[in-house]
Order: sequence, then C-alpha cells, then structure tokens
Amino acid sequence: MTGNNRFSIRNQERRAGTPAVRSRRPASAPSLCEEITFAGTGAEESSDPLERLVDKTAGDPGAPFEPAMLERIAALKKENFAAYELLRSQLKEVGCRVTMLDRAVDEDNGDKSSTSPSQADILIELAQAAALFHTSEGAGFADLKISGHRETWPTRSKGFRWWLARSFFEATGSAPSSEALQSALNVIEAKAHFDAPERVVHVRVGGLDGRLYLDLCDESWRAIEIDASGWRVIDNPPVRFRRAAGMKALPSPVSGGSVETLRSFLNVRTDALFVLAVSWLLAGFRDCGPYPVLVLSGEQGSAKSSFSALLRALLDPNTAPLRALPREDRDLFIAANNGHLLAFDNVSGLRDWISDTLCRLATGGGFAVRQLYTDQDEVLFDACRPVILNGIEDIVARPDLADRAVFLTLEPIPEERRRPEVEIWAEFEIERPRILGALLDAVVEGLKRLPETRLPLLPRMADFALWATACETAIWPAGAFWSAYCSNRDEAVEGVIEADQVAAAVRALMAERLRWTGTASQLLPALAGVVDERVAKSKTWPDDARVLSGRLRRAAAFLRKVGVEIGFTKAGRARTRIISITSAPSTAPENAGFPPSAPSADIPKSNPVNGFAALPLQTVGNGADDGSATPVLTVRANPMELEAGGRCRRCGRKSAGAIPTGEAQLEDAPVSATQALKAARDAGIVLGIAGDDLVLEASEPPPAAILDLLSGQMGTRSAADPAESPPS
Repeated sequence: MTGNNRFSIRNQERRAGTPAVRSRRPASAPSLCEEITFAGTGAEESSDPLERLVDKTAGDPGAPFEPAMLERIAALKKENFAAYELLRSQLKEVGCRVTMLDRAVDEDNGDKSSTSPSQADILIELAQAAALFHTSEGAGFADLKISGHRETWPTRSKGFRWWLARSFFEATGSAPSSEALQSALNVIEAKAHFDAPERVVHVRVGGLDGRLYLDLCDESWRAIEIDASGWRVIDNPPVRFRRAAGMKALPSPVSGGSVETLRSFLNVRTDALFVLAVSWLLAGFRDCGPYPVLVLSGEQGSAKSSFSALLRALLDPNTAPLRALPREDRDLFIAANNGHLLAFDNVSGLRDWISDTLCRLATGGGFAVRQLYTDQDEVLFDACRPVILNGIEDIVARPDLADRAVFLTLEPIPEERRRPEVEIWAEFEIERPRILGALLDAVVEGLKRLPETRLPLLPRMADFALWATACETAIWPAGAFWSAYCSNRDEAVEGVIEADQVAAAVRALMAERLRWTGTASQLLPALAGVVDERVAKSKTWPDDARVLSGRLRRAAAFLRKVGVEIGFTKAGRARTRIISITSAPSTAPENAGFPPSAPSADIPKSNPVNGFAALPLQTVGNGADDGSATPVLTVRANPMELEAGGRCRRCGRKSAGAIPTGEAQLEDAPVSATQALKAARDAGIVLGIAGDDLVLEASEPPPAAILDLLSGQMGTRSAADPAESPPS
C-alpha cells in the first residue's frame, strides 16, 4: 500500500494472531499501556477485516454492525481489551454509535445481561424501598425505614438525597453523578405525586381523630400521643412529622410535676400574669389555631428574652430560639413553615404591613409568591402559629393586632435578686420533664372538658378562650382565666386608644357631647382642634379625609368598648358619606354578669302620614318604660349640623332664626306631638335618643316656644327654663 503508513499494536504479552489495526491518527497519537510501531511503506498488508474498518466506517456508519465484522470485534474485546478500547475510540471519532456497538458486541458474546443499567435507573430502583406520598400542595414526601423506625422527608430535601446517595454507594460501591441523582429525583417526585396517596404533614404538633401528637424530635422519631384519657410516648405515630433545620429534641415528659414550678423561672409578679402566660402556652399544644400573640413589654433588665426562650423550650425548642423580625412577608411565612412557635426579640416597633401579617399568622392565613425560574407556578405558604413579641416600648398600636394579643408587662428585676443565666437554665433542664408532664395533664383535661365548656361572652379569640377555660381546672379554680383575660383586654383597649392619635382625639371630642354628624372633611379640622398643634402637624396625623376614614374604621371596635359608637352612612342624592359619632355610657366589663333586662313598654306605632312616632320619647329610670319615671329634655349644641347658608344638611330648611312667626303661631293654639316635632324639624333642630334622654341638636339656642311645646308633649317642662339657661 504505497503512500500509506501501517502500524501494529504489540502488547507486553502479545498473543499470536493479533491483527494490525489501520489508523488515521498521526504517529504521535498516544496509547494506554501499549507500544505502537510503524511499519515502512511497502510492508505486507494484513488480511484482517478490522484493518480498514475505521476508514470504511467514515463512509458507512453501519460497517461495524455487519455480522462478520461484529464477530471479529467481539473476539477482539475478549482477546485484547486495550486494543478494543483503542478501536472503539477511533470508531467514535468517525461517527459510530459506540453505545449501540457495545450492546451488539455483548449480545454477540452471549452476555445479554452484561449491559449494566444507568445510575439513574439504579437510584429509582433503590427508591422503591421508600413509601411515597404527597401533600395537598403537591409536594412529594417519602417514609424511610431507618434503624427500625420511620422517618419522613421531602423528596427534594437534603435528608432524602443523602439517604438515596448512601443507598447507591452501599449497592454499587461508587458515588452517583449529580446528573443521575437529579434525573432520579425528578422521576421519584412524579411517582409520589401521581402514584401515591395524599397525606397531611405537620411540624412539631399534629392531630388526628380527636387526638393530639407532639413530636419529641429525638433520634428515634418518637412522639407524645394525647387524648381525653391521658398521654403516652409512642414509637410510630399515625401522623407524619417533618423535621426542619434547627429543631431540637424535647425531653421525655415525667408525671407528677406541677405547673407552679414554672413560676420560679418566670418574672411574673401577679397571679393573673402567670395564668395568662400558662394559658397561652397551653394553646400552643393544639394542632389548629387561632393562637393569640403574646406581647411582652418592660424596661431593660426585666428578663423578657429569658421569658420568651423558656416558654419556647417547653413546646418547640430550637437552636435559634429568638430571632429578629423579618423584613418581608415571604421570610415570615418561611419561618412559620419551618417551626411551630415563633419568638421575635427586641422589637422596637411594628410597621403596618408586619402588623397585618402577624394578624394573619395568629388566626390563619396564606401567602403566595411566584416560583423561581417560572412564569405561571406559585409557591404557597399557609400557616397559623403561636407568636411571641418582646420589646421595651408598647409595640402593638393597631387595634386589629391588639384584639388578637395577650399583653404581659414585666417588672424590672432588682440587682440583689438577679441570678446567672447558666444557673437558671441548669435548674430548668432538671425540672423541664416534670413541667412538661404537668402541662400535658392540663391538655388532657382540656380535651375532656372542651365539648361542654361555655363562656358568658365570646371574645375575638373565642377558640383560645374556650380552650384555656377547659384546661384551667387542672391547675386553678374555675374562672381564673376568664377574670385575668377580661382585665387584660380592658387594659389593652385603654393602651391602644392612648397610642392611637385619632382614637384619642375622637374620645376627647365626644367627652362633652352626645352626638356628632358630618363628613370626614368636616371631622378632620374638628379633631385637629382638640389635639395639640404638634400632634396635628406630625407625619402620623391623617392629612386627608380618606386616610381619616380608614383610621376611624380601625379604631371603631375599641372606641365602642369605651362608649363611643362610630357609624358610616350615605345620604342625599349625591350619596355623600356621613360619619355619625355617638357617645353613650361605657359598656359593662366583660366579666360582669348580665341579668335579663326589664320588659320594655309597648312601642307606639308610627304615623302613616309623616313617619314620626306618636311619642318617641324614652324615660329615665330603671330601664323599663312603665310611665312612672320623669322624662328629661336635653339640648345639645352641634355647630357642625348646618351647612353654609344656614340650611340643615338633612332637610335643607332654614335654621331656627328664620321662623319668628312660627313661635307666635305655635303659642296661639294647642298642638299635637306630631305638630311639635314638625315645628322642631322646620326650625333646624335635630332630634335624637341618647340613652334615656331626648336630645335636641341645634347650632343656636332653640326658640323657647318649641321647647315648651316639646316639654308639654312629654308631660313636664325641663328642669331649668331653657330660655334662661344656655344650651349644654
């Protein structure tokens, strides 16, 4: 073969008959453990069919798969594997499908089972040992049998990846590639979603069929089962728990302890504060909310952080028990998704958005965000968790969060009573199993008594109040919680109103009147007139009617509890928004009894002509309209009732100063109650009922004749001559 170079491969132990293989590689091409020698031009050519296989395959990719050629390649693989690998690499360079060639060679050698499965196939096969399932959100989970106990891991978690990689190493003695592991996980998650049942996965606390389960988070994955008959530690709970990073183990509870032991570790001076702290902690043992927000306040040195950490150590211990408030909703819900109890330390203030998010977290709410690297998919977070906030200042200022909170004010600890933190925690660790056992006894009592537990009133956090009342008889006398909780809520109302500039201004405005009616634009300067100029010019003061309306709606619930009722209506053809503020006697405390009221007198029927009641007057006395009490006529000034021009906003008529002749006409002849009320309306006087008084609102002293007529219809005159005494 003139012009061509030939080379032969000589192994260190060359066998007879080993063919020479033609190559298109240059003479400097490397070989593995072989020696390549070139023959000169004109050497004798070999008749071996493999000699020109590479050149032939470049023009015909099917050449290596011819039966004779395939048989020769199979023989080469058996006789000289190094030469086979070299030939294989050369064939690959010219476009041969060497994977299919390997399979064909193995079949030709009669070893049809020698084709090894891929790493991904092995991983998928190993995953058959796990019991797969999915949650309602579509996340895949796997139950693994490890050292005789069951563990539950998300299929995308590090724990499951580690288990799968370890299983692969034990089966093959090698490590799987990242690509094979990712491919296998995709298939495993799909099988969990489509071929496995749906289950609920809990974090620390779960429930099933009227029983509660508390995850001990120990190495054996044990849990505490609680029902109305008692509590016990079990090895394989029927509910699934998920372990998040940072979760620490609870001690095995011990019977015979007392909750009072906990009091020596908490800085509480009164029985009411201790009752509320333990009641909040007992609520955390439930598998569902709502959970109140525990707000700890006090000056520095009052052990607020230790208080928070001790409570968390009894329910949901963590390597980072106290954290800073997150900066966005997403981070807060991620923290709630990875822990049962959240404790935030040294909070200086709450912005509006974090206050609203904490409200959703207390009573249950969700958060959705777009999944990364997608345009349509969302990641959903749905959680309801107990939360602890502690800070020096009064950090809760919005009524909606305050209505969901329990407030504890801690007293500073004198220096002579301080103890080293290491000493306190050492003693606490000794007592923690017995304290936990005593708390579980109270939970058992709560499960037993909850179905028949009733309260005189249901507050905003009704489920929490019912649960704490059901549990209390295992620790305190009946009624201890309700008394402490009602007092705490009354104090919270006063504190929030004082912290809310608008609520405090409305309360001051209504201190000397019974009713105010007008628009938000008219109310804004009226409120500014009763507050300090510095407050009215501050950034937190509402600067327009829309903001004021929103602030009034938020404060309405707490103002109602102190006797100030705010109503919103629309009047006139223009549907003008009207705000009506009524000041009434303060409501009775929530823990007071509520005897049945006396029966009311028959309500007179309305006049079908003008719609006025024949005698719409309410007497002052024992609350029953029996006619024996003395009626009282009250006149209140209301300068905001009239619009510009002296016309009444409601009826559009002129004020009292425009009807001098009406007085003489009314004095000339007796009139009925209907006529007297009509005359008062024509005079620009607005009539209303406040408690047991008939209230006349006018921008100026009403005419004496009208007052006489109204007093005459009531059967008596007012206590003082209205013509001589100024309006109150």
